[in-house]
Amino acid sequence: MTGPGWHLYRSFLAVMRVGSLSGAARTLRIAQPTLGRHVNQLEHTLGSPLFTRSPQGLTPTDLALALLPEAEAMESASHALSRVASGAMASDAGIVRITASEIVGAEILPAILAGLRMTHPRLAFELVLSNRTEDLLRRDADIAVRMVRPVQEALVAKSVGRIKLGLYARRDYLDRNGTPANFEELERHALIGFDRQTLSARSLGDLPSWAVRENFALRTDSDLAQLAAIRAGYGIGVCQVPIAKRDPALIRVLAGAFEVWLDTWIVMHENLRASRRVRLVFDHLGQELQRLIVSAHGRR
Repeated sequence: MTGPGWHLYRSFLAVMRVGSLSGAARTLRIAQPTLGRHVNQLEHTLGSPLFTRSPQGLTPTDLALALLPEAEAMESASHALSRVASGAMASDAGIVRITASEIVGAEILPAILAGLRMTHPRLAFELVLSNRTEDLLRRDADIAVRMVRPVQEALVAKSVGRIKLGLYARRDYLDRNGTPANFEELERHALIGFDRQTLSARSLGDLPSWAVRENFALRTDSDLAQLAAIRAGYGIGVCQVPIAKRDPALIRVLAGAFEVWLDTWIVMHENLRASRRVRLVFDHLGQELQRLIVSAHGRR
């Protein structure tokens, strides 16, 4: 006996994410009655309701919450199948899905991918910006750029170097407020930092005493928002040195006192070794990231 098809779980996932039948139907671009039938059919097959209805919308039941991670795994597998089907294993044509942190994905990878597509125009990319560690074993992505060394044996990982982080502010902010000479003076400035101890914040290691939430004049867990605030002249925050070097308006402060290095890795699943397009992108990313790191820091 076959179980419920992926199309039913796809509709279930859309409702879980949006919270209503009408919104889920718009997301999937199908008719609302069709989506409603999918949910009803799935509930009938499972023998238990997935949502309780109320004037506020749909509330997932315990069964729905238990099914969610498995349905997301099905979604990842479906997307992986589509990427594999998009091009033969020996071809340089098709889709490659890449995940990276917000900063790397927005500030570094677009230029690298643009250069790669000029020489391989049959490639297409799906770029996922996320500061959480995507599960390559589940094929959420084909390639990941990570700031932590992967430990799973089924993954192929290549170290591309270490990226330096420093404290930066825009020149006119320092002109107005002065340049701190030590950490004690730094605490009197408008500091930009995290709202919660996210994975990105924890990757900095043991933070100095001034780097606590209560000292931040702007708190956000988005690395892109922090970078935008530094560029806007809001105050002083942490920035990757290679990115800051591209902007002459950004000035590094306390260079001798604050310096953090992030190990940087390119990772893919070992089953993708035989895929020419994935291997091509993997190698190109590794080469370009290494070149960028060496040009910014020199060899270490």
